[in-house]
Amino acid sequence: MRIHHLDCGTMAMGMVDHCLLLETKRDGLVLVDTGYGMDCVRRPGQMIGPFRFVAGLKLRPEATALWQIQALGYDPRDVRHIILTHLDLDHAGGLSDFPEATVHVHGPEFRAAMVGRALGERMRYRAQQWAHGPKWMVNEVEGGEPWFGFEAVRDLPGLPPEILLVPLPGHTRGHVGVAVDSGRGWLLHAGDAFFLGSTIDPVNPRTPLFWKAYGMGAIVGSAYRENQRRLLELKRDHGHEITIVNSHDAALFTPFASPR
Repeated sequence: MRIHHLDCGTMAMGMVDHCLLLETKRDGLVLVDTGYGMDCVRRPGQMIGPFRFVAGLKLRPEATALWQIQALGYDPRDVRHIILTHLDLDHAGGLSDFPEATVHVHGPEFRAAMVGRALGERMRYRAQQWAHGPKWMVNEVEGGEPWFGFEAVRDLPGLPPEILLVPLPGHTRGHVGVAVDSGRGWLLHAGDAFFLGSTIDPVNPRTPLFWKAYGMGAIVGSAYRENQRRLLELKRDHGHEITIVNSHDAALFTPFASPR
């Protein structure tokens, strides 16, 4: 399986919005997270709100997944599936660019976004981003398939078995990682389960104070911290078999970035 790494939203402090485009043999293209889309570029106030100032967003059409997929020579209509690590506004902002795609989201995440029980949840989700009515495929399975000590969800409807969901709650109630067997090893996109690669460094784990404070916004703090510990152990014990990336650390994105 061929994997393309896309930066779909440059932010302050050198942060990226790391999405994946997967070429499958039989199921078309699969997009993991969407970053910011064309509607965000056209109507940032409506689609993103005040967060665009806080995050120091630089919104450009050519940075959207839509444009980057076209630049790779593909038809965006070939994106048949979108897998969301979670529904935060910087991860689901491009859903409307792919209205025919089936959108896979974990059940606890879907319900949190639609109901928004806590203040932090009401602030982080932007219902305008799915006002077009996506083709939701809500996954209610909590896990069970063993994957390097984690429970994982395999055999998602319409997706090849080389793609797994790994429940990593904490940042949000239904946050998941997406594991992909490329045929040359595993890639785990851990979303916002951690923000800097140094946090899960097995030799010298460290998280700057700013990011520790930012992490306090996790909806389930205990699960957030526990999953960071488990990801550190995963990297320590299986780093030769698994490459772990996340959504916003540019240092984890740059080695995979295609020249523009």
